[in-house]
Amino acid sequence: MSLRSAVSKARSDIYCSFYRRTVALGNLGPIITFTFDDFPRSALTNGGAIIERFGGRATYYVAMGLMGTSNSMGEQFVHRDLHSLIEKGHEVASHTYDHLSARKTPVETFLRNVQHCEEAIRKNSGIDPSRNFAYPYGEVTLKTKKLLGPHMKSSRGTIRGFNGPEVDLNLLRANCLYGGTDQSDTAKKLIVENGERRSWLIYYSHDVADNPSAFGCTPRLLEEIVSFAADRGMRIMTVADVVSEICSRA
Repeated sequence: MSLRSAVSKARSDIYCSFYRRTVALGNLGPIITFTFDDFPRSALTNGGAIIERFGGRATYYVAMGLMGTSNSMGEQFVHRDLHSLIEKGHEVASHTYDHLSARKTPVETFLRNVQHCEEAIRKNSGIDPSRNFAYPYGEVTLKTKKLLGPHMKSSRGTIRGFNGPEVDLNLLRANCLYGGTDQSDTAKKLIVENGERRSWLIYYSHDVADNPSAFGCTPRLLEEIVSFAADRGMRIMTVADVVSEICSRA
């Protein structure tokens, strides 16, 4: 293991060990959740359509300040996409307003930006935000985890692994789904293990396009993985629905 990998693992272990808010998954698994960060329009037009075909719905972590813009991931969402998400039964969750890093932003500023995003979701969609959150870039600090946790139903990072038998609602584990079908074997192994553990597996991606960015995936990869999970009898659920089921049994 390289020095950089060792430091990253030590940091992740610390983040996962403190300011935990744990609930038992119980017998609810195996569950799989597909999430999209920011979000690029293709995550809805391509990604959402694929997940819907298999009877599932996804969670979209929305950075409202990106609405109507474009970047290396293509066109970002526009106003009507929020309403389309809601009409189709997907979850609108928050990702800070300005896509800020918790490690590079004073904690008070970061918390205000999270609140700003929640208010903007409410104003632009006409619904209350789900109060599920994902850290931009997966960058979290202990102070932010401690202070943000009580205000959110859940917060998701990018630390790999499975959620269960105990679930830390202040830092859900998640795994990237990037690239094309050459990545399918790795993704499928996680699904098989998730079934054996009867746990909760979360995937995250960004754009869903034939030529995706470095942080997106192809439609073929996504369809292959969603199909594989469905064929193995896993429930495809949003973060909001899983958290609701967990907390109703707690």
